[in-house]
Order: sequence, then structure tokens, then C-alpha cells
Amino acid sequence: MDPFADTLQRLREAFSSGRTRPAEFRAAQLNGLSRFLRENKQLLQEALAQDLHKSAFEAEVSEISISQNEINLALRNLRAWMKDEKVSKNLATQLDSAFIRKEPFGLVLILSPWNYPLNLSLGPLVGALAAGNCVVLKPSEISKTTEKVLAEVLPRYLDQSCFAVVLGGPQETGRLLEHKFDYIFFTGNSQVGKIVMTAAAKHLTPVTLELGGKNPCYVDDNCDPQTVANRVAFFRCFNAGQTCVAPDYVLCSPEMQARLVPALQSAITRFYGDDPQSSPNLGRIISEKHFQRLRGLLSCGRVVIGGQSDESDLYIAPTVLVDLQETEPVMQEEIFGPILPIVNVRSLGQAIDFINRREKPLALYVFSTSSQVVKRVLAQTSSGGFCGNDGFMHLTLASLPFGGVGSSGMGSYHGKFSFDTFSHHRACLLRPAGLEKIYAIRYPPHTPRNLRVLLMAMGTRSCSCTLL
Repeated sequence: MDPFADTLQRLREAFSSGRTRPAEFRAAQLNGLSRFLRENKQLLQEALAQDLHKSAFEAEVSEISISQNEINLALRNLRAWMKDEKVSKNLATQLDSAFIRKEPFGLVLILSPWNYPLNLSLGPLVGALAAGNCVVLKPSEISKTTEKVLAEVLPRYLDQSCFAVVLGGPQETGRLLEHKFDYIFFTGNSQVGKIVMTAAAKHLTPVTLELGGKNPCYVDDNCDPQTVANRVAFFRCFNAGQTCVAPDYVLCSPEMQARLVPALQSAITRFYGDDPQSSPNLGRIISEKHFQRLRGLLSCGRVVIGGQSDESDLYIAPTVLVDLQETEPVMQEEIFGPILPIVNVRSLGQAIDFINRREKPLALYVFSTSSQVVKRVLAQTSSGGFCGNDGFMHLTLASLPFGGVGSSGMGSYHGKFSFDTFSHHRACLLRPAGLEKIYAIRYPPHTPRNLRVLLMAMGTRSCSCTLL
């Protein structure tokens, strides 16, 4: 017996009825999301603390507030985003109305991950609801407490004829993906991303894949090492390093490494104290499986900072590794923990070559007091996002698209980009029913003169003149 059939049928019928299309309905759904965040803030903070040992600061900044900001932006701009977009015309269409209409796809599936279980569920959901879709949300089963809140509490704030939360692990997700959806939005690792894309291909379903990768961080010799250390340590250890856009490894000269390591030690001690395990500001690894994977990476290279672990507490200390070979596991897979490898390069050119030999990352970071160095790396590499002299602050701008390229993903969202991702941009031309004599130039029998006139009229250059 198919556990999802009735739910999906209900949602499809709701979409077919046109219920989700009016701006008033979309706004009501978004306001429901806003109330969910406001009225359950403490519950959500407790869930995130239970799942990931997130501090109230991290929960507010990276989960609750950022989700609320997405909702507020969508509510302020909903009608403007929905409005038909006028386009330029050629001479042959001067008497017509030409525009782009933003239509909902229909039934959308959102598969969200465990590392930011609230933000990465509600962020795409805002775009899908604003665009007028019916939505199935499948939260991660690994972040169990947050999953329970999303499943039991969130639906009370939305129209349940148009929205559903489904639960389960890989087996249930596989069965869910056997169904036809009109759009699939997945956030997670590339291995599962390939499974999602394969399933989507069977139905020719469009997808957005928000994946990860090893994000390089180049540190130039002219930097202040303490400033770099403060920023890199903060972003590497935020959410215990379980962030897809965290700096995954540092590229720098041996001379900069000698200055950077003590600066990193200083920053880590100031942030988390002499015993980071007792700090209320450092999160924990999500599960035993991920803990064991990370503990295995601690044997790579040489530990110069940290290296401690506690299986009973799922604790991995903020750790810095040096003397690494490029072939070691810590340099082959996305780390997703508070471990920072440092790899030596002798020049900026060598750093760029190192980055370009590898798969395109989700984010790329450069620290340098020289704008020419920053611009050269930007010009000669490719990545989903880019930030000079800081960590993943580009994510805080809803005016910038967030997404990967190549193996780090496809498609983007945040702000209006979310609305556009979940909207079909329908090309529309409305022509008067009459004026047949004017349009008859297209019909046989064809003549050289008619061809010349027609080609001129169909030219792409915008023209304000008319045929009358």
C-alpha cells in the first residue's frame, strides 16, 4: 500500500482547483509561517539545542531570524513579483501585447537536510508558497526533534489542503521519489543528489540541487594573521563546522602558516575557552555515524591545534591540521565538522591551479589586502558563491542568489530568486483578432519582397513605430 498516494492526490486536487493562485491566499500562507516562527520560538530553540547543541545565538542568527527575513521580504514584494513582466517587441509584434507570466509549477517536493533543519526547510518553502504551489516537505529524519516540530506543529499554521509534511528515512524517501512532482528542491550531499536527479529524470521533473563541496580559502602573505584567524575560525566552527559553505581548507605559504597557526589558537581560545567542550557556544556533531567519520579524519596530517574527541558527547574539538598530502581523506571529502586543514602553496598562481584542479566548490574565500589579488582569484576560478576577506556573509544578502555550480549544485534561491525558482516563466503574446491584411505577408505564395519585409519586421531590435 502506497503511504503517500492519498496525500499527493489531495494536494493535486487543491492545486487544480486554483486555490493557491490568488495573492491573498499566498500572503495568508506566508503570514501563517511568520506566526509559526513567532509563537514557537522557544520550542524551536529547544529543538535545535537538542539536535545540534545550538546556542540561542546560532539558532536565532542562522535559523529563526533568517527565515523570518525571507518571509518578510516575500510579503513586502509578493504582488510586484507576481505582476506580468512586459518585454520589448519587434516591428512584427508592435500591435500585440507581449509579457512574461510567473505561474506556479504545481506540486512541489522539498527535501531538506539536518544541519540547518529549520532554515533549510522554511527558506525554500517561502519561495514555493509565494509562487503559488502546493508543497510536500520532507524534513531530515536525522535532526529528530526539529523534524517532530515541523511535522506536528507547522501544518497547523498552513492550509492543509495545500501543504503536507511527510516523514521517514532513505527507504521512504525513495518511495516518495517514485511519484511524479512538478518540481523538486533538494539540499544535501552530492551522492543523494544524484539519486534525486535520477528519480526526477524518469518524470522529466525540473530540479534544484543545493549540494556542497570543499570550499577553498586562500590567505595571502600580506594579511593580518589575527584578523584572518578570527574570521576563519568563527566560520569553520559555526554549527560545529556542519555548514555547506564553511571554509573547508586553507591555502597559504609556509610563512603565513607559521603566523596563522598561533593566531588560530588564540581565536579558538577566546571564542570557546581553554576547554571548548564546556563552552555553551560550540555545537555538537549530529550523530554517531558522522562523529566516527570525523574522528577518522583526525589521523590525517599532523594535529597542531585541538584533536580531542568524546564519543559519549559527540564532541570534536576545533582542530587544525598541517603537513597534509592532497590524497589524504580529509582533502578528498567535504569535512562537515570543526576541522581545518592547511595546505601550503608557494604562489597565488599555484593556489589558483590547486583550486581549478578540483571540482567547483559551493563557495570560495580569499583574504588579501590587495584588491588585485582578490579580483584575480575571482576572475580565474569558478564557484557557487565568492567572498573576499570574510566567511559566508554573502548568504545574508537576499539580493544575491545562493546556489552551486557543477558538482556543488544547480539552480539558486533566496529572496526573489526563490520566487523565480518555483515559478514557471510563461512566454505570452496576445494578438488582435483582426488586421488580417497586415499579417497576410507571411502566407504563400512567397515573394522575395515579402521575405525582405518580414525579416526586417522580425528583427530583434526594439522599435517604437507602428504599421498604422
